[in-house]
Amino acid sequence: MARPTRLLLPETPVHEIQRGNNRGACFVHRRDATNYLAILDEARQICGVAIHAYVLMTNHVHLLATPPTTTSPAAPNSAANATATCSTPTSPTAW
Repeated sequence: MARPTRLLLPETPVHEIQRGNNRGACFVHRRDATNYLAILDEARQICGVAIHAYVLMTNHVHLLATPPTTTSPAAPNSAANATATCSTPTSPTAW
């Protein structure tokens, strides 16, 4: 069953949870978490999203983030996700 659409207000913090595939491990080595934080910081700068807090667990991540607008690519369930002009780095060499 799909989750209900989230209400997003401009410049309002959002709690995001990212889980590993099938709730598997996201971070096996410390360098995995270090690389994730570097990519997150780059994406934050490109997209203009404020990251207030984060928690990296072995199989998931909690983020408290504020997208600049409700149509931000960082906004979940937004139409902008499909046509995001902000591209986050996802090259395999980054990991």
